[in-house]
Amino acid sequence: MVEIIDLEKFEKAAFILKTVAHPMRLAIVELLTNNDSLSVNEICEKINGEQSLVSHHLINMKLKGILQSSREGQFIHYSLKLKEINKLLDCVQNCTCHF
Repeated sequence: MVEIIDLEKFEKAAFILKTVAHPMRLAIVELLTNNDSLSVNEICEKINGEQSLVSHHLINMKLKGILQSSREGQFIHYSLKLKEINKLLDCVQNCTCHF
């Protein structure tokens, strides 16, 4: 009997992997895994990134459904919308691959 593979789940996984496949984006995901929400300024400070570049990555991940945001006064706070991404981050951090 031939096993049929569900390509839809792999398409979703590939979409998520492509979305976070950048060192700064992975750092942002890790920060938001360990914090309920952070402002753009807090994220910039913690990863030593330029505000415009960090904002670009945050907006991209928000548009693709990885993050969500809320406004608190003049600050925008970001948090993980796709909580399952924590498993991906664990896998990446525990990888024993050598480059």
